[in-house]
Amino acid sequence: MAEALGWFALGLLLLALGGDSVVKGVSGLAQKLGLRPFAAGLLLLAFGTSLPELAVNLRAIWLEQTHLALGNAVGSNLVNLGLTLGLAALAAPLLQRARMHVPLLVLLAVASLALMVFGLDGYVGRIEGAVLLAGFAALAVFLLRQGRRESAELQGEIAAFAATRTDLLLNLVRLAIAIALLYYGARWVVQGGLALGEAWGLSPLLVGLLPVAIGTALPEVAAAVMAARRGQGDMVAGHVLGSSLFNLLAIVGGMAVFQPIALPASFVKLELPAAVVLALVLYPMLRSDHRVSRGEGAVLLAVFAAWVALELLLV
Repeated sequence: MAEALGWFALGLLLLALGGDSVVKGVSGLAQKLGLRPFAAGLLLLAFGTSLPELAVNLRAIWLEQTHLALGNAVGSNLVNLGLTLGLAALAAPLLQRARMHVPLLVLLAVASLALMVFGLDGYVGRIEGAVLLAGFAALAVFLLRQGRRESAELQGEIAAFAATRTDLLLNLVRLAIAIALLYYGARWVVQGGLALGEAWGLSPLLVGLLPVAIGTALPEVAAAVMAARRGQGDMVAGHVLGSSLFNLLAIVGGMAVFQPIALPASFVKLELPAAVVLALVLYPMLRSDHRVSRGEGAVLLAVFAAWVALELLLV
């Protein structure tokens, strides 16, 4: 088991490094091609940090471990809403100036409910996957339009997120390095995760839901805590909500379009309802005083811990 832990930890490190490199490379190339720093920053803030999870899921699908990929996609959402947002709020209350966050949270709850409905027959088909992907395209358009209505101060912070050199050769090298890091990182995370699951008596679904989803989120958790301490609550919430929507709409939708997927019964009865519960708990926090306090962060963590405990009890 020590060897499996070592490969798993090394894979997580490579994913973190590859994720950082790919965000910089994509941002630099996008701006080189004429995309405004604000638009690049907005899209990268919302979706860029999900690329390591995407790499893991692609590797899992390649190995025909669809349940691990599904577990990672939905488990990452629960980790985002409960662990990442909860720990960041405990580090410092998260002030929310962005008006787009409440609509994004509502969309996340609707997307989770839609996937539950799609999975009532046990499958998510190609047409249903296409609906999810269409939702993702509409989401990207909504973000770009709504982002223009945010305050100049917030737009400046988002543009600063994309700040990087735009040299073509440098960013092509960044992307090449990122692809290599993400490939081997995903390979060793899946390999080590499956070995750990076998040693601990966990199914591939639970491996994706717990060790893989939590492990791949740790760099994002650390970044969120640091951002919270710098007073960048909008950046933390933007990442959490955008990443969660990317997981459901783009990753699960893309998987279903590629090949109809069998949705585990527990997704309709436990995991997706848990994600909806977390969204409902978060809604009044964002809607009332536009901040997530330390006490509210503790509530999010408690709900997340209750979900993890329930998953382990039902093994």
